[in-house]
Amino acid sequence: MFAYVVKRLISGVLVLTLVSMGIFLLFWFGPSSPAQPICDRETSNRCTQEKLAVYEKTLGYNNPVYEEYGKFVKGVFVGRTLTIASNEYPCAAPCLGVSFRTKQPVKEELVSRIPATFSVAIGGAFLYLLFGIPIGVAAARRRGTVADKALVSSFLFISSIPYYLFALLTWLYLTITFEVPLFSDTGYFAITEYGPFKWFSGLFLAWVALGIFGCTQYTRFTRGAMVEALSEDYIRTAKAKGLPSRTIVYRHGLRAALVPVVTIFGIDFGTLLAGTIFTERIFEIQGIGWWSLEAVQGRDLPVVMATALFSAVVLIISNLLVDVIYSVLDPRVRLS
Repeated sequence: MFAYVVKRLISGVLVLTLVSMGIFLLFWFGPSSPAQPICDRETSNRCTQEKLAVYEKTLGYNNPVYEEYGKFVKGVFVGRTLTIASNEYPCAAPCLGVSFRTKQPVKEELVSRIPATFSVAIGGAFLYLLFGIPIGVAAARRRGTVADKALVSSFLFISSIPYYLFALLTWLYLTITFEVPLFSDTGYFAITEYGPFKWFSGLFLAWVALGIFGCTQYTRFTRGAMVEALSEDYIRTAKAKGLPSRTIVYRHGLRAALVPVVTIFGIDFGTLLAGTIFTERIFEIQGIGWWSLEAVQGRDLPVVMATALFSAVVLIISNLLVDVIYSVLDPRVRLS
């Protein structure tokens, strides 16, 4: 187990290196200079070639790409001082750069947005499992009945709607049209500043949209896995021994059926932690997803790199945890 985890961590470091190099090269060799956005912003869209050359020199974009990438990697471990035009900005380790838009250290902005995204992810993932798994088990136990067909058909209809449209309609009807008091003020409100009720009410509608839409696929996955598990020989043996139906379904069948569900959940939860762009944008939650969208639109290279690296770290850790949980849920699976 220990050797496997170490091997996966080493491969994760290689993935992070490739991700950072890829993002760096995409901006470096893009159709326009990486210094163009900040030059336009600082000069009120009156950036001349002479001013652009000054920004390129201070930001290091006239140096070889490997040299600047090396400075970036070095700054992650020991920190560095960044120069933009004639201004210097100290950046402590781990230094992910300074935002071209706000002139603030990217690390500080990233840390300040993690609680909002983490709150959305926890609530949405909880509702995924709370509704998806029990309904999927119930549908599998009633396979072929009218209730099973109604559940599968209705969830298939919901999942066929694009998520951004589903979330937008949820926000529009419950907040604007019907003016439900609990949903009137969406967004992230820090629990330490506004209290638990304000925090809960601001995120509840986002959780509902994520939960309803996400539980549809978990219902289908759980139902399919349960139907397959309940048809195995060991289930028939358990029935022949006279074990109670609930024991057969939940202790033997569900445990085996959860293995593929855990795989999908690990990836989905990692994606949620990396930033739910549509959810945060529609429900006005200032999280990592909204932040990354603004960075891409403004070509804010340090922020884009930071969000990409954060997403890669979260997905790597999620996949590693899924592999470890595998061996717990299914004794037939062994890590090697």
